[in-house]
Amino acid sequence: MGVNLSGLTSPINVELSDLNGRTVAIDAYNTIYQFLSIIRQPDGYPLTDSKGRVTSHLSGLLYRTANLIEAGIEPSFIFDGKPHELKFDTLAKRREIREKAEKEWEQAIKEGDTKKAFSKAQQTSRMTPEILASAKELLGLMGLPVIIAPSDGEAQGAYMCAKGDVWASASQDFDSLLFGAPRLLRNMTITGRRKVPGKDIYKDVKTEIIDSKEFFDELGITREQLVDVCILMGTDFNPGISGIGPKKGLKLIKDHGDLEGAMRHLEVDIPGYQEVRDIFLNGTYSDDYDIKAKEIDRDAVVEYLVDYGFSKDRVSSAVSKIENARKNNKAKRLQKSLDAWF
Repeated sequence: MGVNLSGLTSPINVELSDLNGRTVAIDAYNTIYQFLSIIRQPDGYPLTDSKGRVTSHLSGLLYRTANLIEAGIEPSFIFDGKPHELKFDTLAKRREIREKAEKEWEQAIKEGDTKKAFSKAQQTSRMTPEILASAKELLGLMGLPVIIAPSDGEAQGAYMCAKGDVWASASQDFDSLLFGAPRLLRNMTITGRRKVPGKDIYKDVKTEIIDSKEFFDELGITREQLVDVCILMGTDFNPGISGIGPKKGLKLIKDHGDLEGAMRHLEVDIPGYQEVRDIFLNGTYSDDYDIKAKEIDRDAVVEYLVDYGFSKDRVSSAVSKIENARKNNKAKRLQKSLDAWF
C-alpha cells in the first residue's frame, strides 16, 4: 500500500526507549493490517476464538501497545474515513489480489505446503466491520485516543504532526511524507524478526525514523516535487507511467523541474494529475480530536478480551504493565519539572 520510496530514503534506526516522552499518531488501518498479516498460526489461519471471531488484531493492539506505553510513548490511533473516489481502483485491485491469494492459500493447505500457505495467507488480510468495531472498542477501553479522519488516516496523522500536536506520524507507508509529516516512524508496531516475502530468509526489523527536512535536503527537492515524483511512479490515486520507479522519477523531476516538464519530455499525459497533487498537498483534515489519554478500564479490558478467549492472567499482566508504566512515566515527568526549579 502507498508509494515505495525505500530506494531513496536513509532512515535512522532507533530503539523504542529513544522515543520516551513522545506522542505519536498511528495509522490504525495500516497497523491493524500488519497485525492481521503477521499474527497467524503456522498454516496461515488467523487467531480466532471459539466462536470463530478473529482475534489477531486484538492481540497486537493489547500487547504491542503495552510495550509502547512501557517505553514512554503515548499513541493516538487514527482511523480512515471515507476513501477518495480516485482510490477506488486501487481498492478494487487489492480485493483481486486477496481473492487470488485466498485460492492459492487453500490449494497450499490441501498440498500440505505450510510455508507457502502462510505466505499466501498473509496477503488475504481484510478489514471487516467486526474487526474494525472490536479494535475501536478495545482501544477505547484502554483509554487511548481514537480519531476518525475525514478521509485518509495518514493525511490526518501528518496534519496533527505538522501542527505540533504529536511528535511523529507512524505508518509503514511513505505516503505520510507526501502528506507533510515532519517526522515518519516506520516499523514501530512490528519490530522483531520477520520473514522476507517470497523467500525462505528472515531479517531483523527495527523501528526507523525519517526526518522530512533532512530527507528533502538530501534529495535536493521539495515536498511538492516529491509528490510529482510519486505521481510519475503511481500512487494509490493514479496508475503512473510504466517503467518509472523512484530513482528514475527523481531524476526526471530534478532534470525538468516539475511534473509538467517531465510529461512534456516523455510526451505523455497523466489524466487528473492536478487532483492527485491536491489530495497530498491540500487535503481535508479535522481539528476535532483530543490526544489526551484516559485511565485504562482494567476490569472492562479483562472482561472484553476474556470473552474473546484470551487468558485472564496474560491480559491482567499486560494491563498492569500499562498502569505501572503510566505511573512511572508520570513520576519521571514530575521529577523533571521539579528539577527545573533548582
